[in-house]
Amino acid sequence: MSSNQNQAVVGIIGGGLVGALNAIYFAQRGWKVELYELRPDMRLPIHRESRRGKSINLALSERGLSALRNTGLDLEKKILEASVPMKARMVHIGKNGTQMSQAYDVNGQHINAVDRARLNELLLDEAESLANVTVHFEHRLVTADFDNNTMNFMTSEGEKTYKNDLIIGADGAYSRTRAQMMRNMRMDYSQEYIDTGYCELLMPPAKDPDGKPKFALDPNHLHIWPRHTFMLIALPNPDYSFTCTLFMPFQMFEDIETEDRLMTFFSENFNDSIPLIGEAALKSDFFANPRGSLVTVKASPHNYKNKSVIIGDAAHAMVPFYGQGMNCGFQDVEVLHQIMDQHHIEPQTNKEGVIIGLEKALNEYSKTRVKDAHAICDLAMYNYYEMRHAVTSYRFLARKKLEGAIHSVFPRLIIPLYTMVSFSTLPYSKAIDRWHRQTHWLNFAMISTTVVVASAAAFVGFSKRYHFMSSISSAIDSIRKYKK
Repeated sequence: MSSNQNQAVVGIIGGGLVGALNAIYFAQRGWKVELYELRPDMRLPIHRESRRGKSINLALSERGLSALRNTGLDLEKKILEASVPMKARMVHIGKNGTQMSQAYDVNGQHINAVDRARLNELLLDEAESLANVTVHFEHRLVTADFDNNTMNFMTSEGEKTYKNDLIIGADGAYSRTRAQMMRNMRMDYSQEYIDTGYCELLMPPAKDPDGKPKFALDPNHLHIWPRHTFMLIALPNPDYSFTCTLFMPFQMFEDIETEDRLMTFFSENFNDSIPLIGEAALKSDFFANPRGSLVTVKASPHNYKNKSVIIGDAAHAMVPFYGQGMNCGFQDVEVLHQIMDQHHIEPQTNKEGVIIGLEKALNEYSKTRVKDAHAICDLAMYNYYEMRHAVTSYRFLARKKLEGAIHSVFPRLIIPLYTMVSFSTLPYSKAIDRWHRQTHWLNFAMISTTVVVASAAAFVGFSKRYHFMSSISSAIDSIRKYKK
């Protein structure tokens, strides 16, 4: 490094999953990294118990795995060792406990249930192991002067000011960094709550005949109890438990005021889950655990000049129903550094204190990522309808079966949307564009199938023919409706 250059310093606000991974990426680029986290160190035993009941388990898929893999630190291997593979949805239908498995992919690809806290601890450990990373806990951002590269924090030791060459906001849906950026620029911003809250419940391990712990349900499925306007889901944990999450309108939560009402509600809607969760635990968790809100956040652009950029939920919070919040945030990190590589961004400032080419790189990142962030936010909202209602529909099942059958024979002609989103790194906007285009071929296949089967069905009776053709026609209508 010449005497006219200094090592570049990046200040990352937020030590959660995305912020910690970004710290690792910047450290590997040779930057000095200052990571500021509002909360105390989550790895300390005194703070671990307070995490219970506040989080939705995560589904790690290819986009997130790719970002972990490209650190070269075997992070994907480490977290997969502590995850549980989920190969399909298991839909629990009606009061009698009937179960129906719906594979995620015709080729057997799967997503992975991971514990948010365990993953966050792993990333913080890796970040702190790097010599050029410093983590500051219990630092609450108060103000930021982006033009002068300074930030003011309130800490347990009073107010502190730091100066960094680049400021990155990875501080979540209610980002203080984003709010400060909006004071300096014309940022389009929107947030939308849905009238659905969530409550976390715990399904403990069962016992085998020898008294050893085992899973109470098939662990290689994401379990769903869809009830049209509300639903219960369960994701497996490595300790043989399941983290269950009840999603329903806030008014329904408010209407359940007593333990008797709770048990009546579960008996009517999730009867087979009661012995698995346990009546006492169900009552305790339901009334003790907080009710979470679900919000969609969109912002554009994601950067302010060469001074700051927002990533993860700070830029694009989404409802959790496509399992892409973390995966999208991790891909933000990977895409940001790919673009910085393309622009040959060096980890030094010149004698004027400027990082050459950084503004152009951040502008390109923002232009590239905004459309993908908006696309997955919208898709996550659509998947809420699919999970709580469509998975029990014959129209939905007929469309999925035909789509999967064509994909298995002609894998380049039809690729299911879920496959493109969860098992590839194709930009979200391109995945949706392709899905819309290929519906032409899918519709053609459906119509052709209808003609052939209808002709054959003429020999076996009008009623069977009518029922099948109605299912195919409804499937076509379902696709057209979403495309519009």
